[in-house]
Amino acid sequence: MHTVDLAYVGRGMHEELVAHIADQEGFYEAEDVRVALHDGVAWSEERLRRGATIGLGRALLSRLTNGIPWVALTVNTHSPLFWFLARPGVESLKDLAGRRLAVHAPHTAPGVFARIVLRQAGLDPDRDVNCLVRAPGDYGLDLRHLADGTIDAAYVGSTMNPEAVAAQHGWRVLAWVGDHFRIPTVGVAVDPTHLSPDDPGVQAVVRAQRRALHVLHNDPDITVKHLETFLGRHTREEIRAYYDKFVAPHYTTDGQVDDAVATRAITAVAAELGVPETLSAADFYRKDLP
Repeated sequence: MHTVDLAYVGRGMHEELVAHIADQEGFYEAEDVRVALHDGVAWSEERLRRGATIGLGRALLSRLTNGIPWVALTVNTHSPLFWFLARPGVESLKDLAGRRLAVHAPHTAPGVFARIVLRQAGLDPDRDVNCLVRAPGDYGLDLRHLADGTIDAAYVGSTMNPEAVAAQHGWRVLAWVGDHFRIPTVGVAVDPTHLSPDDPGVQAVVRAQRRALHVLHNDPDITVKHLETFLGRHTREEIRAYYDKFVAPHYTTDGQVDDAVATRAITAVAAELGVPETLSAADFYRKDLP
């Protein structure tokens, strides 16, 4: 049996769902591969690159800024699951001017996505918005700070159904990143320096995760059951609404990248980072695996 270390980088079902389904439904075992899932959110690049990673966004940033030759082998979604939540009185992204926004750090993938969306709204995140950087987590402290008025808005991830949380507190969902910026963000990537894309264990992981994508689309009840693992604060009805709006329509059916989306995304990310656009979509996203 092959063994592969697979790291997820972040919090919430956005990164973990497909790997979780593959694990829980026995797809890795069926492919004769043992997958060790690791929370690599605090790992250095050197440690991360010795195994496979789910976080395609971080891998892309690492390749653009540090030259680590990551390649992505399968893509789960092109729609990042991050949202801007705000207190009453903030009705649009433009209203964030002069406001306090809790957000990921600028050099992280979610932070880059946030900054791209803010710029699309005509805001300079370094001058127009009071960005309060915090580490990724379950965003519980952000919700507390929204409730007590310490902050005006928060950029949150997939540990919650943001629309249900907003309705509960009388807040507003200002924007979903997936509506404004698309990029292949989660799947499986490897650094060929340490782990070949053609390694039998790696290819087994890719096949298992693509099988999990079929379950995600073809068996909503099973998928919602798995989503309950990540969205424990919500009712089954709220989780199903989340699945229907943000998961089923936006996750791929076959793990294949959309080249046009990827090309635009690489250009936008390189521009936001202020680095040369040194690679094409074909350089980073491999499409020849069965």
